[in-house]
Amino acid sequence: MAAHPNRTEDLQQASFLIILAVVSLLMTVIVWPFAQPLLWAALAAIMFQPLYRYVLRRLRGRRNPAAGLSLLIIFIVVLIPAAWIATMVVEQAIVLVTTLQEQPIDLAALFDTVYTALPGFARDAVDRSGWADITMAQTRLQELLTESAGMIATQAVSIGSGALSFFLSFGVALYVMFFLLRDGERIGRTVLCAVPVERAIADRLAERFLGIVRATIKGTGVVALVQGALGWITLVIAGVPSALLFGVVTAIFALVPVIGAGAVWLPAGLYLLISGATWQGIFVLLVGFFIISSADNVLRPILVGRDTGIPDWIILITTLGGISLVGFSGIVLGPLVAGLFLASWSILREQREEDEEAAMHDNGGIRVDAAGHTPEAAG
Repeated sequence: MAAHPNRTEDLQQASFLIILAVVSLLMTVIVWPFAQPLLWAALAAIMFQPLYRYVLRRLRGRRNPAAGLSLLIIFIVVLIPAAWIATMVVEQAIVLVTTLQEQPIDLAALFDTVYTALPGFARDAVDRSGWADITMAQTRLQELLTESAGMIATQAVSIGSGALSFFLSFGVALYVMFFLLRDGERIGRTVLCAVPVERAIADRLAERFLGIVRATIKGTGVVALVQGALGWITLVIAGVPSALLFGVVTAIFALVPVIGAGAVWLPAGLYLLISGATWQGIFVLLVGFFIISSADNVLRPILVGRDTGIPDWIILITTLGGISLVGFSGIVLGPLVAGLFLASWSILREQREEDEEAAMHDNGGIRVDAAGHTPEAAG
């Protein structure tokens, strides 16, 4: 007895889907070692697509030279300065830790200064709480400095031994970025056609995704760099050693909601005040409060133009989760996943609202529930 044609077609389709899932899984496993370089290459290609289009117009539509020249501009303007800054930051970190080991911070003297400046009831509260004894804190600080020096040395050896892997990943990212700059739009259209959802939904999801990438990289990233630069300049004027290191740390903290750049300039200003550098401490606190922290509110609307609609607490959780999962790339990957998650559910809600409006229109403007009953009948 011959099998039913529809059943045969269903079996063939199911078999093909299984094969597609297996080969997709194998492909993911194979390229997984280069997942992070591919992620950064894709994000960079999206962000620098306007540069590529400008160069393409100047070169009269010659795509290969335009992509190559765009990549060269990115390499000279962005990557070389970033590598130089990273080298300087590592050097300043080593110098700072070595200095603190040789000349540790005298917590007792700092505590006495603060303790003396406190009113009587506050000193009594400190005495009752047991915080007046800071011997343990001083010991723990020395242990932390020793551990930090060892960690920096270990990481330096690890980077040196993994130089081949780093340059291989870096080369792969540049190579992939060339083709994504050149063929990004065509690849995007192909992906949208292959996504197993309606084309209208796929287009909306792609539009939301590009908006999220722009807000995450252009809005959050650029603002963090500006805040880091402002923090570096402020600390240089105040005479703080290793100012570039603290500027980079400021930029990193600025990427994390709730915590923000204040995690660096606020302790730095208070430390300067406590240590006797009065005008420097006041200067850092005033600049941090009125300029560094305000840069986010001023620049983000200019760079992004509109809010992504992602609550800060979700960005905080996904950022920390992304960092714990994939390392530094999680700073970008976490908010991207959160944005896609919220965008997908938002599109689903919009689609259901459109279906309900269409159903109400088909029923002469009478709204019905899933069982086909009107609200009056249900009541």
